[in-house]
Amino acid sequence: MAFENLIFEVDNGIAKLTFNRPKALNALNKALLDEFSLVLDEVQKNPDIKVLILTGGGEKAFVAGADISELAKMNPLLGKKFATVGQKLFSRLESLTIPVIAAVNGFALGGGTEVALACDFIYASEKAVFGLPEITLGLIPGFGGTQRLSRLIGTNLAKELIFTGRTIPAQEAKEYGIVNKVFAPESLMEEVMKTAKAIASKGAVSIRAAKEAISCGKDVDLETGCRFEADAFALCMASKDAAEGTSAFLEKRKALFTGTLND
Repeated sequence: MAFENLIFEVDNGIAKLTFNRPKALNALNKALLDEFSLVLDEVQKNPDIKVLILTGGGEKAFVAGADISELAKMNPLLGKKFATVGQKLFSRLESLTIPVIAAVNGFALGGGTEVALACDFIYASEKAVFGLPEITLGLIPGFGGTQRLSRLIGTNLAKELIFTGRTIPAQEAKEYGIVNKVFAPESLMEEVMKTAKAIASKGAVSIRAAKEAISCGKDVDLETGCRFEADAFALCMASKDAAEGTSAFLEKRKALFTGTLND
């Protein structure tokens, strides 16, 4: 499937989506968001995809925010529609049953930080810059940034960053817990691929169960979360990969996970 604003590739169970509007610093416009939705459709229906990586085309940006030229033309109703479309899209990204890694290679501002926050975790280049500077436009984050950032780093720090519109370098984002790891620019994709391959080599059922248990349990009390975990654990026990994993351990060999969510 060919796109004008994205590049989508799949190789050995690992999919890579590249935001590809480098002249506009990969800004999110309606056409790109529409294509993004189609990519998520493809990812959801392809059982061979085990990990999704998001990154930015060009050397300067991951995603430098929403396309201001489109925002400037919107009335309140169109603005609400635009925010709702983006929120639903990023919620779909967040709820994918496979792991999603953001490989942030440059500016991740506004919608760029918001899409990265909707991924399972973030690896960043030393050149990466994060921030939600919408306040400098007389606006606020509209694609879930006020909600995901505060849940991730706490309300006080999220308020400071959003109220001031301050941007932060990758290392500071790591200190706040936004970014997992920071790498030299030339090493970023290599390191992301190492992690993606490690994840893809594991059992599809257990990866899905782990993600669901973490996601379902993060906003509930510990007892309820542990019940989610017990149910997910029990479902794993019924999988082909659980049989392979336990057998491989007892036989002192490396496990070869070949099961699917349909087994």
